[in-house]
Amino acid sequence: MTKIVSTLPITRPSLGDAEVAAAARVIRSGWVTQGPEVAAFEREFAAFVGAPHACAVSSGTTALHLALLAVGVQAGDEVITVSHSFIATANVIRYCGAMPVFVDVERATYNIDPALVERAIGPRTRAILAVHQLGLPCDLAAIGAIARRHRLALVEDAACAIGSDVRTASGWERIGKPHSDVACFSFHPRKLVTTGDGGMLTTADAALDARVRALRHHGMTVSDLARHTSNTVVHEHYDVLGFNYRMTDVQAAIGRVQLASFPERLTTRRRQAARYQELLADAPGIQLPAVPGFARPNWQTFCVTLANGLEQTTVMQALLDAGISTRRGVMCAHREPAYPRSTWSCGFERACDRSGEPCPHLANGEYVQDHGLALPMFDELTDADQIRVAGALRR
Repeated sequence: MTKIVSTLPITRPSLGDAEVAAAARVIRSGWVTQGPEVAAFEREFAAFVGAPHACAVSSGTTALHLALLAVGVQAGDEVITVSHSFIATANVIRYCGAMPVFVDVERATYNIDPALVERAIGPRTRAILAVHQLGLPCDLAAIGAIARRHRLALVEDAACAIGSDVRTASGWERIGKPHSDVACFSFHPRKLVTTGDGGMLTTADAALDARVRALRHHGMTVSDLARHTSNTVVHEHYDVLGFNYRMTDVQAAIGRVQLASFPERLTTRRRQAARYQELLADAPGIQLPAVPGFARPNWQTFCVTLANGLEQTTVMQALLDAGISTRRGVMCAHREPAYPRSTWSCGFERACDRSGEPCPHLANGEYVQDHGLALPMFDELTDADQIRVAGALRR
């Protein structure tokens, strides 16, 4: 078969003249590192999600790392999370010297199963790291109740969930409005708001926000911007061992433009998801994403599950031969060489030794990795493109 030259990508960042102009303005200003644009982006993002505090950092991964440090995770602790997530979720636990305790996901939603969380709690458990997978909010009400009952910190990996909503007793609220100790976002190019790379933490806890701000900037007690704008001489000092996890003003300026245009992109993404659901509603061997009544996703990624014996790689190759890029289901960290059995614990059986073997207690995550299929999804995706994808997938 002759390969089609023009391949439909899995995703494409939406960047245009407004972002170019914003970056150029900052470059010409002479202040390109963490400064006034970062401060403005933080204020605007906090208002966007409804959080009292927002702190910008260099990536979603660094946001998660600082969040765990800020809630007190340290060497020898355990953090309950899912293996079924991008590997950064598990990595940041190990950066703290702690051990990930993996529990399984719900096969229909790909999200952490609240029914399994409480059983995984042990004497060394310090926190729960809950993932809103592919932009679909997990059951924060159930997980939050468990965290409060056991006096555990709750951190949200909201890397994919910019603009997603969760139903609370007060009505629909944005992910990032304080539903936990801290929520962490990513601005990677695959996200609906991108700064090239970057991250954000939101919280209602002023002390936690202050800790994160110090840690992102080498532990410095006074920011560069505060010193620069002061009318008196200010000398900084360093109370804690920190990191260089700063966002640049160039990135923040781009992020502000992206955030301002976000509502239109969110509308487009939700329309595209509805169209895929319509086109694939009766497709044999295709299970569509399930959305619980308490969640309203941003549809960062549209991932179906293959059934009826369809083999993932075979389907992906057939689509690629037809000029359509896809990606496999979300990875499982515990299946990677970087995660030998000694580096993680199973939430059901801490002592089980299954190095290199499937884990029966993480079977849903493994199934979704092996049978999940992410379809093309980006702002410029047309109805004709979606018809083409659905037709090829049906074949």
